[in-house]
Amino acid sequence: MNYIRKAKLEDASRLAEIEIFNYRLNFYPIFKNDFYYFNELQVATELETYRCHSDILANTYVYDDGVVKGFIRIDDKEIKKLFVEPVLQNQKIGSALLEYAIQNYNIKFLWALEKNKKAICFYETHGFHRTNDKKIEEDTTKFLIRLQR
Repeated sequence: MNYIRKAKLEDASRLAEIEIFNYRLNFYPIFKNDFYYFNELQVATELETYRCHSDILANTYVYDDGVVKGFIRIDDKEIKKLFVEPVLQNQKIGSALLEYAIQNYNIKFLWALEKNKKAICFYETHGFHRTNDKKIEEDTTKFLIRLQR
């Protein structure tokens, strides 16, 4: 069954929750910025961003089998974000979202935090490979690396 559909404004709260928890789980250990991850980065604030900028949802697709469990955001041929509810990871939800984007939108590349080994391994398993392209993550000293198909 296909559980992937276009995101709706009603999904915004769930998307914000999934995104925030993933940021804290995956990026806080790298950046260790208490103020950002526990003061600035709040579900309510992110929800407001979704509500005020509904265009964000235009290229967002959710995995919804009765509960929104993950989402992918694309821009042209690039994956901008791919997150799955942390307690539901390793259940092929991320794989389903990624394969959906590849098949339907001919995704070619993405940028991943160089220190996010788990994400890089996931993408490599799905046919992406590291390139020599790097750039600094905005407002940090950490590198993003480009992966492409």
